[in-house]
Amino acid sequence: MPKKIQNESVEALKARRRRPLVTPTDLKAEAAADIGAAMNAILADVFALYLKTKNFHWHMSGPHFRDYHLLLDEQADQLFAMTDPIAERIRKIGATTLRSIGHISKTQRILDNDADYVQPLDMLAELREDNKTLAKGLREAHEVCDTHNDIATASLIENWIDETERRTWFLFEASRQGDGTGH
Repeated sequence: MPKKIQNESVEALKARRRRPLVTPTDLKAEAAADIGAAMNAILADVFALYLKTKNFHWHMSGPHFRDYHLLLDEQADQLFAMTDPIAERIRKIGATTLRSIGHISKTQRILDNDADYVQPLDMLAELREDNKTLAKGLREAHEVCDTHNDIATASLIENWIDETERRTWFLFEASRQGDGTGH
């Protein structure tokens, strides 16, 4: 009998076979469920914000078209780059992740914008607020990780908070008026 099987109880083997996607982890099942739920909400928000950012990128117009178009493309790339590490982290802790657009729509907290036309400064303001919402969600997810001593997920979240705050800052500065006020 292989050494791994010798060290694992028959009951544990049967349970693992019934739940084949549960990755072995030292986190308790409750921790994996709590962190997985928090991170799936983050993943849904990131996908929603990614698509909204690309939507505004594609439909940008006006005298600052090039600058805004490039800014939103860069920000969309940052958001998309977050998706795989988030999903893989969820799997590493023994949880399962989003499976469809429908699952995203049920889980997301970032609101969609299906308007035919949005003014450029309104696009920037909406994305700025959405990034603030994402930062808030990331902080809440960090608290869940802290509760369960999941240092690795918390560490990733800290970097994503910094990136999200940077996007918020850039959107704020890009939308400022000549008098030094922002929206």
